[in-house]
Amino acid sequence: MKLAPSILAADLADLAGALEVCEKGGADLVHVDVMDGHFVPNLTFGVPVVAALARRTELPLDVHLMVERPGDLLDDYLAAGAARVAVHWEAAVHLDRLLGRIREGGAAAGVAVNPATPVELLADALQALDFVLLMSVNPGFAGQAFIPGVLGKVARLRELAARAGSRVEIELDGGVGRGNIRMAAAAGVETAVAGSAVFGAPDPVAALRELRTLAATESA
Repeated sequence: MKLAPSILAADLADLAGALEVCEKGGADLVHVDVMDGHFVPNLTFGVPVVAALARRTELPLDVHLMVERPGDLLDDYLAAGAARVAVHWEAAVHLDRLLGRIREGGAAAGVAVNPATPVELLADALQALDFVLLMSVNPGFAGQAFIPGVLGKVARLRELAARAGSRVEIELDGGVGRGNIRMAAAAGVETAVAGSAVFGAPDPVAALRELRTLAATESA
């Protein structure tokens, strides 16, 4: 399992320190939650912040666009250095077009779905997807409680992908921590986003390494 610490849960006055935690803890990606205050009730990282992060780390930036009009912002975040971009199914009127633009911009193309959105709605988009981001909380804020029922969507999505001949990667975001990361690994999650479980811990580097150990133990 790959680990993608979410810097939304870090000290926002010390994002350079958050990147250092990710690097020292052995993270595979840095998860960046972009919120516009419309699609979700919060406002977070803009394009200049993503560009600054890209200059400070060699870890790939996993950019999650929780925005009402992703098409208006997409090119700017790609130019800023996003290595992966997920747009929300609930906000993407022309999903196939957006996924094509992400790939043309040199990034991996993903779609995020809210907890109550059925994965079956993605059946006709799987060939255009590199990854699917399953939300295990209602998006908008860090520190929310994990919704266990979302794990059932992993097997359903894997079955859909197999029928479509797609090897789409499954990512999980929201409330992931030491108490449930083994369940996520056992369910078949390939990338886990962890925010408060890392940056809310007394020793974030040690917490990230522990999540790695727990996930590897279960997946083995």
